[in-house]
Amino acid sequence: MSSPAPGTLAPSARRLRALARAELTLLGRNRGVVFTALVVPLALPFSVRPALDQMDLRKQGISIGAAMLTAAIGFSLLFAVYTSLVNAYVARREELVLKRLRTGELSDPEILTGTALPAVTLGLAQALLLCAGCALLLDAGAPKAPYLTLLGLVAGLVLSAALAALTASFTRTVESGQVTALPLVFVSMIGSGIMFPTEVMPEKLASVCELLPLSPAIRLVRAGWTGQLSVSEALGTLATALAWTLVAVFAVRRWFRWEPRR
Repeated sequence: MSSPAPGTLAPSARRLRALARAELTLLGRNRGVVFTALVVPLALPFSVRPALDQMDLRKQGISIGAAMLTAAIGFSLLFAVYTSLVNAYVARREELVLKRLRTGELSDPEILTGTALPAVTLGLAQALLLCAGCALLLDAGAPKAPYLTLLGLVAGLVLSAALAALTASFTRTVESGQVTALPLVFVSMIGSGIMFPTEVMPEKLASVCELLPLSPAIRLVRAGWTGQLSVSEALGTLATALAWTLVAVFAVRRWFRWEPRR
């Protein structure tokens, strides 16, 4: 199968770059969102350190450094990507920005992707910085299976952006976005292995929590450091992540609202 001609990809790339640059400018003007995206993922992991110290993580083959690294990346997915994008999508919709963009050359996927690019790039850069910092400062060591961590990051970033667009679909205002985003944030923090690994949960509870949307991404990130996932387990985790992504994308295509909710 022949690859697409470069000329057919260049206009789309230029449009995405222009939209992402404009969105980055708007993101930088919102100090509250910037503070939440940059500071919260760095500060919250230290709040869970006392609880982690009380757990017998060594029995599960998990170091404190690996657990805190996973928590930091999970918080980055939730706050740098998910909650900030919920606000961005709702704000652009209510300001009629999305409606105007649809009258131009941009396709619907390009509009959603271009709007998400700054937050996703920020989340990726933050995650990579956290990986380096935790490896050096918290004795997390080098990842035993770095490809699993990379797969987890990609899966988490893509799914967080898709879930943000889905949440924005039924969010009326930017202010109410702080409320509509809370269920996923709380459920993911507690059940997806962000605040503490699912390995320390009772087996039946852990098997349920592993099916939550962000659980596969978090499990892959942590497994990259511990190397505890077998090939079959890794494939099953990837399949769950892909299934959630497909469901979220389908739901966005079906229910995303381009007109203000008035």
